[in-house]
Amino acid sequence: MPETSVLGTAGIGMAAEDAARHAAEIVKRSGTSFAAGMRILSRERREAMYAIYAFAREVDDVADEGGTYDERMIGLAAWRDEIARCYESTPQTPVGVALVPAIRRFDLDRHEFEMLVEGMVMDVEGPLVAPSHDRLMAYCRRVAGAVGLLSMPVFGAGRGDIEDRFAIALANALQLTNILRDVEEDAEMGRVYLPSELLDECGISTRDPHEIAGHDAVQDVARRLGREARGWFGETQALLTHLNWREVRPALLMMGVYERYLRVMEERDFAMGEPVKLGKAAKLGIALRYLLLPPRRGAVKGS
Repeated sequence: MPETSVLGTAGIGMAAEDAARHAAEIVKRSGTSFAAGMRILSRERREAMYAIYAFAREVDDVADEGGTYDERMIGLAAWRDEIARCYESTPQTPVGVALVPAIRRFDLDRHEFEMLVEGMVMDVEGPLVAPSHDRLMAYCRRVAGAVGLLSMPVFGAGRGDIEDRFAIALANALQLTNILRDVEEDAEMGRVYLPSELLDECGISTRDPHEIAGHDAVQDVARRLGREARGWFGETQALLTHLNWREVRPALLMMGVYERYLRVMEERDFAMGEPVKLGKAAKLGIALRYLLLPPRRGAVKGS
């Protein structure tokens, strides 16, 4: 099947401004909690983040809604090829056109885009149901860590050992929190990201997603994974002391929102049932705190 029949040729000849608007619209439609962090950036950096997020959204949609197994795998391969074209400045899609200036301006690592596609392949090949802990963390590295590492130079923090470790630690904290928040929703889609080791330790032998989500012991599994997520937030906070907090404020907004999600779940003792949500006032308070003041040492564990 020709690549253009999968992705089309809508991006060919598209103006950069139109492509940037297209990416921004994808972000707007998604309703992502990360949008607030992107909006505080300068226009050039914001458009780059919108393009990265739009790419992540597109490949995620292929993995979740792209049809049969073969159709989804072809779709992901087409996006991998589109990334190659972006590095040759010959994109064929609006998102690809939006990515090209971001890649050039911020020297974005092609490998990280490919890692993100690999994470979506893991979802298609699965779906992931009670993966080993090692496989879960490999998944987190691809679907969250890749985005974090692509984001750091766009934020202005650059690349280096501390910056990379910060991006990975925060990505793990966010992804594990997201997994804990969406246990029942994921089960409806036939997925359970809770690691098999914790399920076994807590006496859950079934591998049926609905049975796992409804099991009496799933709360104990969530508590244990919640402690791991809390540890990653703590590592993020420790690494932050070696960075210029102003350069990573968009990441701090994301951290603040998801740390609050985790804290709400901790206060509920990880009981299943009622969805975990934050109101606009709570999100605004988090945004103002990280926009105006440097994070306090230990703030992630505290208020």
